[in-house]
Amino acid sequence: MVTEACIKCKYMDCVEVCPVDCFYEGETMLVIHPDECIDCGVCEPECPPEAIIPDTEGEADRWVEVNRDFAEKWPNITRKGEPPADADEYRGMPGKFEKFFSDKPGKG
Repeated sequence: MVTEACIKCKYMDCVEVCPVDCFYEGETMLVIHPDECIDCGVCEPECPPEAIIPDTEGEADRWVEVNRDFAEKWPNITRKGEPPADADEYRGMPGKFEKFFSDKPGKG
């Protein structure tokens, strides 16, 4: 599942390695559709801010529903886009969900 570490970073290195195209794009982050993901794990090491965790980790419980809910609303993406110009400034910042999360869809 994609966690808040993706918010405002959205590097998208994970997207093109996904064999089942289960990534969806929001304005400030990506999500994985948990029912489409095959748990192969190829996307995890591709993520510079380490924002992707297996759904079996305890911390993932909070993110499974966020990912499922917004994967139903946001456009599917299969190609890496341009990350935000200021992505590095937000990398590792705590509390990004409360400060910067947007429920608006991305460009797709």
